[in-house]
Amino acid sequence: MKKASLIVMLVLGLLQCAPAQHTAAEHRLLADTTRIENMLRTITKTEKSRNYRNTDVLNAVADYLYGALTEYCDTVCFQSYQVNGVEYKNVIGSIGIDKAERIVIGAHYDVAGDQEGADDNASGIAGLLELSRLLSNEKLQHRIDFVAYSLEEPPYFRTESMGSYVHAKMLYDNQINIKGMICLEMIGYYSDAPGSQDYPLGLMRLFYGNKGDYITVIQKSGNGSFGRQTTRLMKQQGFIKTKSLRAPASLVGVDFSDHLNYWKYGYPAVMISNTAFYRNKNYHEITDKMETLDLRRMALVIDEVYETVKGIR
Repeated sequence: MKKASLIVMLVLGLLQCAPAQHTAAEHRLLADTTRIENMLRTITKTEKSRNYRNTDVLNAVADYLYGALTEYCDTVCFQSYQVNGVEYKNVIGSIGIDKAERIVIGAHYDVAGDQEGADDNASGIAGLLELSRLLSNEKLQHRIDFVAYSLEEPPYFRTESMGSYVHAKMLYDNQINIKGMICLEMIGYYSDAPGSQDYPLGLMRLFYGNKGDYITVIQKSGNGSFGRQTTRLMKQQGFIKTKSLRAPASLVGVDFSDHLNYWKYGYPAVMISNTAFYRNKNYHEITDKMETLDLRRMALVIDEVYETVKGIR
């Protein structure tokens, strides 16, 4: 696609998905920041980094996630698979198992290289676990599958070894009815400093501003009604500044997480993200530690996703 055509499509998407103008600074948190802090500590403060080389650490984290999901889910299981003779595991917890149609909420628990990976992506995993607690007592219209993926990070990104690829393929092969997928990818880092937010295209500052103080609902063009409904409901809550992007998947960053594998199989999917490296310069660095995260704003995002999932029809 030529750059001029990409810019035109992007501007049209921005105009259709203008940022919400309201906030709820006095919103009483439903997500528990103490629980979130404890989960982040357990996931990030391991003796070795939870990367693909350290399978003992990955397995220990997977066991922790299994136990945490067991507390609130109707069923929990490992989805094990082999890569180069080594076993890796997705962890899947489900509620509302009597419902015919599913919503997948997913996040990856591995890291790139030797680092703690607090924002990327312990924050998404903590959100996943807290959502399992919040949603467990709700009467929902859909089955919810909470999926913690292994091997999202390099060297396996964009390969069939990604845990999300394995999971999406399983759904497709078994013709399981999926309403849509919500990917939680880096939801913990925020900044109110001018100039703290970058973009793939400079013109985006005109629509989004230059402060990294918001959460974004990201999806590709032609993502269908699930994406539109998710965006509308997230903005409707107004617990935190919530903005949206519907753009071609070729725009750098739009497909940079596990949701891309659901797109491959024709499932609608959105990514809830703080825009990753466009904001957080600790991305894939040893400085990505839980001490850099804003737990209150992270909890506000979790609350918005919670209310959104309840409202999806």
